[in-house]
Amino acid sequence: MRHARVFSFLVLFVGATMLFDSRPLGADEGMWLFNNPPTRLLKSKYGFEPTAAWMDHLRLASVRFNSGGSGSFVSSDGLVMTNHHVGADALQKLSTKERNLLKTGFHAKTREEELRCVDLELNVLVSIEDVTARINAAVQPGMDPAQAHQARRAAMNTIEKESFDKTGLRSDVVTLYHGGLYHLYRFKKYTDVRLVFAPEQEIAFFGGDPDNFEYPRFDLDICFFRVYENGKPARPEHFLKWSKAGPADGELVFVSGHPGRTSRLNTVAHLEFLRDKSFPYLMRKLYRREVILTSYSERSQENARRAQDELFGIENSRKARLGGLAGLQDPAILDAKRAAEAELRKAVAGRPELAAAVGDPWADVLGIIKVWEGILYDYDLLERGAAFNSDKFHIARILVRLADETAKPNAQRLREFAESNLDSLKRDLFSEAPIYDDLETVKLADSLGMFLEMAGPGHPLVQKVLAGRPPRERAAELVLGSKLADVAFRKKLADGGVAAIAASDDPMIQLARLVDPAARELRRTYEEKVEEPLRQAYARIADARFKLHGTDVYPDATFTLRLAFGTVRGYTEMGKSVPPWTDFAGLYERAAEHENRPPFRLPPRWIERKDRLDLRTPFNFVSTADIIGGNSGSPVVNRRGELVGIIFDGNIQSLVLDFQYTDELARAVSVHSSAIVEALRKVYDAQGLADELGR
Repeated sequence: MRHARVFSFLVLFVGATMLFDSRPLGADEGMWLFNNPPTRLLKSKYGFEPTAAWMDHLRLASVRFNSGGSGSFVSSDGLVMTNHHVGADALQKLSTKERNLLKTGFHAKTREEELRCVDLELNVLVSIEDVTARINAAVQPGMDPAQAHQARRAAMNTIEKESFDKTGLRSDVVTLYHGGLYHLYRFKKYTDVRLVFAPEQEIAFFGGDPDNFEYPRFDLDICFFRVYENGKPARPEHFLKWSKAGPADGELVFVSGHPGRTSRLNTVAHLEFLRDKSFPYLMRKLYRREVILTSYSERSQENARRAQDELFGIENSRKARLGGLAGLQDPAILDAKRAAEAELRKAVAGRPELAAAVGDPWADVLGIIKVWEGILYDYDLLERGAAFNSDKFHIARILVRLADETAKPNAQRLREFAESNLDSLKRDLFSEAPIYDDLETVKLADSLGMFLEMAGPGHPLVQKVLAGRPPRERAAELVLGSKLADVAFRKKLADGGVAAIAASDDPMIQLARLVDPAARELRRTYEEKVEEPLRQAYARIADARFKLHGTDVYPDATFTLRLAFGTVRGYTEMGKSVPPWTDFAGLYERAAEHENRPPFRLPPRWIERKDRLDLRTPFNFVSTADIIGGNSGSPVVNRRGELVGIIFDGNIQSLVLDFQYTDELARAVSVHSSAIVEALRKVYDAQGLADELGR
């Protein structure tokens, strides 16, 4: 699973019925909180009741990557496994023209050969504390949305700082149920992370874009890192034992990972906004960027290397979001949503006291969405930076806002500049990752052109940004004139604060300062007229659900640790039986079908060493576990807590899971544990690494 997913076919909306009535779910649905697992459901359906110790062990062995994915400890010497495509950002930053790690792969045979990553941060969830009462108490009756937003932000910033000062742990207040609950998550943070092993991208992403979100699959989508503390390999108490046999057909499995974002609790009006406005706009932007990066990449091999990881991400998002849009355009899905929403509203209306307390948040959401629609494009262009698609601009904006925000009391700062988050923010800001001026110019020129097209040539800010020049010429002037690729220069500006920023003649700093007032005003409008009112409306809907059905309802995904479960199970598609797993023999057959041509070309060592492999070894497998983007790299474990696989994709039918769960055809796709060991030993001669797994 390489990001989000959705598909369009006629199916009963199983997920919604769970939210609106008290009947137990029969399907393997849910991205469950670790402090509220589906214990009753698991016991009634599978006769398995995870103990607190079992849950704690899995939680503490699970890892979140700041680059946007999941992973797990797989040895007592700090070895972490994730997907190749999760680790690709680190691989790209460690690569040079002479050493393309994405293409050739990497294997550190000794600890001394392990490569320290540029800016990778891994987080392990240590504890969870419910702070709902304190957050809600900060918002006093009678406050308007602006006052409420400021009070809520102040409470979050304060709670996080108090926790960080007391524990030294990264502390994040997490919003759940769109504002129904607030939990404080404390993380142990690892910042000395070193690359141990990565296969070639040709085998990690075998089949390329044509096979992405498809099944059967034949990918060795794995990557190994090691975390260090005080210059020595970390010694985590909790790591996953390794299952050599892997899972059996029909076996119950669990997924511990960080699903990014779902919209299953959204109102119908909200989903219609995504369908009609937000997603189509996003698709246009993705198509545009894909064309630009593809054209740039085709000019030379070095260009292709520089753009490879970013282009992969855009291609992946384009395919996923196109599927998401198709799901939203399916009348059956929206009709089922309408019916489920009507059922909940009827249940609320049937309890007069509850109805009086809740009011009509569905009508409120509709009104708020209309406000959101009015600022959608400008907010994305200016505040989210879509008009300025450049690493140097991103750095400039952070520097400008860092100076402004750190001059304020912690409680009043924007959330990303809160005291407890500064360490991670500065790690990214002062990253030694390479910046390529030619690629920067191409990207910025295109985004400036998009700004010109959407806002119009007469827009005062467009005129000031372009300064009388065409987008390409202006982009070159900004990129080539900026010194922000120099980390020492960035640090000097950061240390100098407001005065240094104001005095800087760097054109990117000046551009960031130029657009910042308009961008901040759009952000203020969004936060006070969209985000806060939506939070309050959804909190009332959540409160109604809690009062009607208790907390046997999982919240939408928020890139925080969740537990999913399911069974290893194939499916029937168009009358054809699709088995639960593939094998190495199928890999070679698929390559032969395409005459070993990209993207179905095998790396040379896989051809040379074919006769070493047991071709019957299971390679990839599917399960009914409930996953989405962000789950990439999540460990798949059995009842004993042994690692049996690693999530890396979903099939095309799973693209609907952003909005609803189904197990009719939708499947999570994983690399089989036995395939990993077989490949390490017989293709890569990585005996030491294979021996370490689970040890």
